[in-house]
Amino acid sequence: MKRTIYLSILILITLTLISAKPGWKSLFNGNNLDNWDKHIGSALRGFEELHKNAVPEKVFSVVDVNGEKLIRISGEVNGALATKEEYQNYHLQMVFKWGEKVYTSRNSGMLYHSFGEFGAAFGTWMACIESQMMHENLGDTYLMVNTNCETSVKKGDDGKSFIFDPEGEKLNFGSKSNGGSIKKAKNMEKPLGEWNTVDLYCFGRTAIHIINGEVVMVNTNCGAYDENGEISPLSGGKIQIQSEGGELFIKSIKIESIKKLPKKLLK
Repeated sequence: MKRTIYLSILILITLTLISAKPGWKSLFNGNNLDNWDKHIGSALRGFEELHKNAVPEKVFSVVDVNGEKLIRISGEVNGALATKEEYQNYHLQMVFKWGEKVYTSRNSGMLYHSFGEFGAAFGTWMACIESQMMHENLGDTYLMVNTNCETSVKKGDDGKSFIFDPEGEKLNFGSKSNGGSIKKAKNMEKPLGEWNTVDLYCFGRTAIHIINGEVVMVNTNCGAYDENGEISPLSGGKIQIQSEGGELFIKSIKIESIKKLPKKLLK
């Protein structure tokens, strides 16, 4: 009898360890957005009337398209769909495509290392670092509010813009140096109407943007300026997805913990 009890306990412990094994965690439960915070921010220029009637449940919803449940972001106002939890040392993967409805432009972003209150950035979003999703700019970096990073870059043909180049000069970017915009290394976006896969690796203070399987950006020494103008390390936070002018659909969004960055991404 004792042996039977012992074996039962051993099996229970084994099953518990297997279920606790690290792996993908879906951030979309396939039914609703109850595990996300929804925030309506400022109006799109020229669409102030839409802002007056905008409600979170309309801007951020779950829809059935040909028998498949998708997250729909209307884009009719500036807004944020934000995780309730904070994350660090992770690999995030999202599959999305643009819809047909466009108000100002097909614009959105995956905002990581988000912190503070809604409204800090452009009256809508939390302070954050953005992996840009805007059509034709997919994978760019945009630093909001007081965030900053170091990135290896080369100058664009216009002599003003900066483009990620792993062999380039490493510079600091942010509100106090070189501005908050860094262009992707290459255009890997698929044609409108097709699904794009965006991967984001964040480990320590390094963040890597991957578009449809290709590394297009590596940001290091991510941080945020404090009240004294000093840089404080930034290695985690909430994740926001923007509503910003164009309809988009998300097929899946999932996250897994990592213990290091894959070497193949740092070549």
